[in-house]
Amino acid sequence: MYQKVTLLLEQALEENSSLFLIDMIITDQNKISITIDGDLGVTVEDCIAVSRAIEHNLDREEEDFSLEVMSAGVTEGLKLPRQFKKNIGRTLKVKTADSRVIEGDLMKSDDEGIELHWKAREPKPIGKGKITVEKTAVLPYKEIIEAKVMVKFN
Repeated sequence: MYQKVTLLLEQALEENSSLFLIDMIITDQNKISITIDGDLGVTVEDCIAVSRAIEHNLDREEEDFSLEVMSAGVTEGLKLPRQFKKNIGRTLKVKTADSRVIEGDLMKSDDEGIELHWKAREPKPIGKGKITVEKTAVLPYKEIIEAKVMVKFN
């Protein structure tokens, strides 16, 4: 079942090259859960097309299954470099392997990691009070434990 679903999924994603796989789980009871994302976002029609491409090529008489195709939600963390690239310019909250939490604007993303920029208030080098300073962090993907897009309401 796994190989057949994988092949059908690959074919469905080839038909719309802006879509890509985030996660696929097939349980012992043949419950198939597929999570996709897209460079331009994911529509309900995208999920339906992927679902149909798989469902119409599997035989329930041969092996019973349930199928769920969904888009990566805004509350889910970013996992793949492709997801980071499509979110350049947005604010991320990133937890690192050394337990830091950084909230900043995603300025760059490549196959190795990301670059975040933010402003912070720090004590003045001389005298009392604080000043606003520009900060930058370059983080390799292997150091990122969790990264989420911060949704802002204006």
